[in-house]
Amino acid sequence: MIRSMTAYGASRLEAEQGALAVEVRSVNNRFLDLSLRIPEDLRFAEGQVRELATRHALRGKVEIKLSYSVTEREALRPIDALAVQGLAEQLAWARRYIPDLPAPTLAELPREGLARSGLDPDDWMPLCEQACLQALEEFQAAREREGARLAQAMLGMADEIAAIVQQVEGELPTVVQAHQDRIAQRLREALMAASPDGFAAIGGAELSARIAQEASLFGLRVDVAEELTRLRSHLQELRDILGGNHASAARGSGKRLDFLFQEMNREANTLGSKAAALSGTQAAIDLKLLIEQMREQAQNIE
Repeated sequence: MIRSMTAYGASRLEAEQGALAVEVRSVNNRFLDLSLRIPEDLRFAEGQVRELATRHALRGKVEIKLSYSVTEREALRPIDALAVQGLAEQLAWARRYIPDLPAPTLAELPREGLARSGLDPDDWMPLCEQACLQALEEFQAAREREGARLAQAMLGMADEIAAIVQQVEGELPTVVQAHQDRIAQRLREALMAASPDGFAAIGGAELSARIAQEASLFGLRVDVAEELTRLRSHLQELRDILGGNHASAARGSGKRLDFLFQEMNREANTLGSKAAALSGTQAAIDLKLLIEQMREQAQNIE
């Protein structure tokens, strides 16, 4: 499955103890860069949130933000007498040095059953996990939808490349024949310029052999069958990756596509260097443009 690295997901859950909201957003990045924005009261959930995120993303700059609010009933739980006693002792000690240090308000006093962070992990951890999973699932679905659109665009460009490859292959015999005709014409003109009886000094069979030899050498220089075959092979590999039929799809396809486009660009450069006609040069330029467009799209793929 092709997934984009640019996506957004969110969720909000409400329970007896309060409400929890989670936002997940990401942009493209060469590696996985995970950033967590978690309130101190929910810091106990950081490890689990990080683990869930790494299950859903292999690459990209991913930011996860958690926020919460407690219900009025939760905020007014019974005061923890032992904790208040310890707080009073600390306050008395501190007032020996800071006499006017104010006492905490009633709302700030420790409550029974709450951790030092202010929230009970036994109550809030399941809520964090569920909310994060929902946000990450929405985030993943958005990445897959965007990935499908990117794959469709690249498959259209792959079809254009296949058409150019077929055109170059079809024009090659015509290019070789045109070169052979030019060689024959130049040889005849050279013989006539050297001597009006030039054709008498060289037989028709010998002239034909020389023309064939020159045409054969030219054909070897402009032969791009190997490059066209490799381009077709790369196109098939591209379709397999974009269609989810390649083993790399489970591990992330972006790096594989980047390497594939480098190889395709190499073949396009060779086609340009072997071009014996303006149409071949134009075909190589068009190929490079399409490959670059696909490479830019692949920068957003995980």
